[in-house]
Amino acid sequence: MAARRALHFVFKVGDRPRTARFYRELLGMSVLRHEEFEEGCKATCNGPYDGKWSKTMVGYGPEDNHFVAELTYNYGIGEYRLGNDFLGITLASSQAVSNAKKMGWPLKEVTTGVFETEAPGGYKFYLEDKEKLKQDPVLKVTLGVSNLQKSINYWSGLLGMKIYEKDEEKQRALLGYADNQCKLELKAVGGAVDHGTAFGRIAFSCAKEELPSIEALMKKENQKILTPLVSLDTPGKATVQVIILADPDGHEICFVGDEAFRDLSKVDPNGDKLLDDAMAADNSDKWFAARNMKKVSA
Repeated sequence: MAARRALHFVFKVGDRPRTARFYRELLGMSVLRHEEFEEGCKATCNGPYDGKWSKTMVGYGPEDNHFVAELTYNYGIGEYRLGNDFLGITLASSQAVSNAKKMGWPLKEVTTGVFETEAPGGYKFYLEDKEKLKQDPVLKVTLGVSNLQKSINYWSGLLGMKIYEKDEEKQRALLGYADNQCKLELKAVGGAVDHGTAFGRIAFSCAKEELPSIEALMKKENQKILTPLVSLDTPGKATVQVIILADPDGHEICFVGDEAFRDLSKVDPNGDKLLDDAMAADNSDKWFAARNMKKVSA
């Protein structure tokens, strides 16, 4: 198996301006690129919606060597219902803790030196009060599972992740593709996993040649394939090949061809301006407010 990389986690956001403020001003991340789309994604990147949407990639550095967040905004949808599927992202940044305190953003110390906060929409982040690491400060993504061993069998046995830690008593496991990459933590939730309407997606890259093999393996093992191998176009940028899977609890997983994705994901120096311009042009909040109406809740 060639090298695989953890790339990003996809969040659906209802309040784009407040979300941008959280990632830029509190977490201290940069806008790496921003893209607008007139119709829904063939691989449902923006969820099961057909209309206009945008994608904003934010992180602590280039996507080549940082795990980042993909913020998808569906025009006209103001909020999404959270489930117990996404349990949080943990990152190391004393600056983020300091920023949160200065901004008066709700912050709760859950263990010594680790603070829990929420992005708009209720997504949990755990901030370790320590200097940002020289490599990527984003340490792990935590997902809820109904059966820990079954999930380990899938992520390690079928998807080839290394098991870094396993704690039967606490019903958790830590997996990853490399020591210097963001890890995936699986934590039993003591029942069924509810994805709400806010459900996200975790993305990884692999050699393009591996994509058909992944698809064939999932078919052979009778595992769920949400979107068979497909090419996705981004206007003016590289076309990438992806396959979308679902683990035993329905967590969405994207595998994308690495070479084309590196081309697609180059940092756009105009990313900030493109996002700001899009937010300025989006008068949907004012339109709904003027009519005493609320945006749709998904």
